[in-house]
Formats: sequence, structure tokens, C-alpha cells
Amino acid sequence: MSSALSTLADHSDAQLIAAHCAGHPDAFGEIFRRHKDRMWAVAVRTCGDPEMAADAVQDAFLAAYRRAGSFRGEAAVTTWLHRIVVNACLDRLRRRRPTSALPEVELPDRHDDHAATVTRLDVRAALAKLPEGQRLALVLVDMQQLSVAETAEILGVAEGTVKSRCSRARAAMAESLGLHRGAS
Repeated sequence: MSSALSTLADHSDAQLIAAHCAGHPDAFGEIFRRHKDRMWAVAVRTCGDPEMAADAVQDAFLAAYRRAGSFRGEAAVTTWLHRIVVNACLDRLRRRRPTSALPEVELPDRHDDHAATVTRLDVRAALAKLPEGQRLALVLVDMQQLSVAETAEILGVAEGTVKSRCSRARAAMAESLGLHRGAS
């Protein structure tokens, strides 16, 4: 059994999706193992709430598991998964209209200093102020380090739209964080 698992690790994501569709019982588990942490990071940054992000990631992986047969292979599996995760997050965010305050930040570990914690809170608050489209583009390009093309595919918009959303989001973040203050 362990030799079967080691051979799964040697397969590409696309091969694993094909194996899953062909009925291999462990193929999708390998996809999950490879991508769960990155998808979690996207969901947390998109939702701003760890509990909502956990639910969105669960929804997304269940949807990917069920709809793996619809994967056309025109994009990377990671791009496909990003799109599913982002859509799951957006679905959850739309169900919960933004009436609540920004969720509490987890307590810093003993290695965090005060300034880093304050900065993280400031950045999270600035991100929360951005319109949804700008926030998603900024998270995917600047924080998840996806290309503009991958981000455009995930969000279902043109590359130019991603570039302009990122530019506007960066300017708004800089303003919100006080980085554009004039000399007083």
C-alpha cells in the first residue's frame, strides 16, 4: 500500500485528476494533500474569518471532488482549485452580508513583537475596506503570488482588469495605511 502512495506522489496534478475520475480511491487525497495549505491561505485572506474560510475550503474541495470530471485541462489544476476556492468564499461572503466587524486576529505567538502585530491588524483592516474585486485581485497576485493571467482566469475577468484592480487596491491600501501622507 505504501508503494501505491509513493507512486501517487510522483504523478502530476493532471494525472491525479484523471486517476480520480477513473476511480482511483486515493488520487484525490493526494491532490488535497498537495494543495490544502495554499487553498486555506487564499480562503483566509479572502474571507477574513478562519471559521468561514474552513467552511469555504471544505465546500471547495467537495465541489472539486464531485466535479473533477469537468476539469478540461486547459489550465493548471492549481488555477482550477483557486477558482473553486475563491467562488466558495464569495458564496459564503454573499450569504453573510458585511454587517459584522472584522474578525478577531489570532493571538500572536511569543516570537511576534508588538509592531508586527499592529502592522498585521492595520493591513487586515485596510484589506477589509477594499471592494471585493480589488481585494481578491490583490490577495491572489500580491499575497498568493499568482500571475496576472492565472488571477484573471480564476476571477473570470480580463488581465487588464486584474492589473487595474491591483493598482487601485495598492493605492487604496497605501492611503489607508498612511503611506501617501504629504509632508507636514
